[in-house]
Amino acid sequence: MTSQTTIETAGPGDGAPAAPSGGSPASGLRGHPWFTLITVAVGVMMVALDGTIVAIANPAIKDDLNASFADVQWITNGYFLALAVALITAGKLGDRFGHRQTFLIGVVGFAAASGAIGLSDSIPLVVTFRVLQGVFGALLMPAALGLLRATFPAEKLNTAIGIWGMVIGASTAGGPILGGVLVEHVNWQSVFFINVPVGLLAVLLGLVILLDHRAENAPRSFDVLGIALLSVAMFCLVWALIKAPAWGWGDGRTWAFIAASVLCFALFALWETKVKEPLIPLGLFRSVPLSAGVVLMVLMAIAFMGGLFFVTFYLQNVHGMSPIDAGLHLLPLTGMMIVGSPLAAFLIGKLGPRVPLAGGMAATALAMYGMSTLQTDTGSGVMSLWFALLGLGLAPVMVGATEVIVGNAPMELSGVAGGLQQAAMQIGGSLGTAVLGAVMVSKVDSDLAGNWKDAGLPPLTPAQLAQASEAVQVGVAPVSEGMPEAMVAKVTDVAHDTFISGMGLASLVAAGVAVVAVFVALLTKRGVNADAGMGPGHI
Repeated sequence: MTSQTTIETAGPGDGAPAAPSGGSPASGLRGHPWFTLITVAVGVMMVALDGTIVAIANPAIKDDLNASFADVQWITNGYFLALAVALITAGKLGDRFGHRQTFLIGVVGFAAASGAIGLSDSIPLVVTFRVLQGVFGALLMPAALGLLRATFPAEKLNTAIGIWGMVIGASTAGGPILGGVLVEHVNWQSVFFINVPVGLLAVLLGLVILLDHRAENAPRSFDVLGIALLSVAMFCLVWALIKAPAWGWGDGRTWAFIAASVLCFALFALWETKVKEPLIPLGLFRSVPLSAGVVLMVLMAIAFMGGLFFVTFYLQNVHGMSPIDAGLHLLPLTGMMIVGSPLAAFLIGKLGPRVPLAGGMAATALAMYGMSTLQTDTGSGVMSLWFALLGLGLAPVMVGATEVIVGNAPMELSGVAGGLQQAAMQIGGSLGTAVLGAVMVSKVDSDLAGNWKDAGLPPLTPAQLAQASEAVQVGVAPVSEGMPEAMVAKVTDVAHDTFISGMGLASLVAAGVAVVAVFVALLTKRGVNADAGMGPGHI
């Protein structure tokens, strides 16, 4: 039986989390703040890493399992979608049953699902276990933040959250490099198998170090209908975006799913105003800075995750790089995120979040515009410049979003706000892959036939054109055995030029999203938890 403490709700005028009460003070390793930070960082690193490490493995998975472009999208989307939908519910589970137990269950489940993916031999199994990964990852992410809030004294909490944010940022950025090493020197399965020993380490540390914390006013019921409505709304939206290129944007099925999504979102919002303990108390969004922080996370993730999805195919299939070379070419992005994170934390501490966040998104917009200019013969130096600028621009958002969202929420709803912050990032990642994927597919479909004809290549039947388009969408030239060498060169040029035009348009869309995010960032402000003493009636 683990020892337990009760976290008292902050009273009026309190501007920081209350100290643990109702139990013995932490002594030795058990409940030690900095050892707790190390423990939860190991678990959080595993989840954040998986958000991007798979991107570098996608081409290998596609070839090995004979997957389609939409299949590869679902390997990413299934993970992000499960995370996004389950995060807020998982935060409530932690409040109800204890953050320590929730964290440990999440780690064990995540590691087990990772091992199962490595043993899978079909796309349906990979996607299924990726969804389970997302569910268990959702359990441990808000629990980690809850443990930090309950363990650290008020004057050191911002430092702890800053480090926590840096771990997420560095892990997210480091995924492509680690993925490249593993895919090239072992296999794509090792990208998932690596989570098993890391998860085991997190569990062992958690059993020894973590102290259970439960909120005194923990929820006693769960918003089951709210969970169902939000899940269906998100699924219908992402499904419509992925299937629209194949069905057509004017097809009734596309708009039926979009309409179902809008209806479910509307019903969800209505239900949340009626239920006693809502999944998301909509009164949270009366705070303009908090709402801006959530929107900012969504927009940032759309630009970042959506853009990264195509860059890996560009490096490996257009430039012909090995997985490890592709990962090394993304090192400027990784390095600038790691270097930029502590710099961003310092600037946010001195200036507040508004200027660093707006400046970061402006740099992201410029970087995405630069990536829209990449060509088949672009050199490593130019690529590195845009990747480095992207990493530098993303760092302030990765570090500062937690303070903006959680800090501007009433204290008694800080756990929900923490889940909301992570959910926003995962929703953005899923939408980014789907939206920019739809842009890419539409552009390739519209340009390929004309480019093929202009190159003087033999005409294709509709079925052949559809098959060729699917290959070009990931930068692969649709060549066949026995094709003359001169024709192979022409087909390759057409395929790569068409892919580049699609990636360029997708990057421009991402740049536009980042520009919108600049103005959203101007609405943020430092979170001070000034309303910590307000009861639910004030929300």
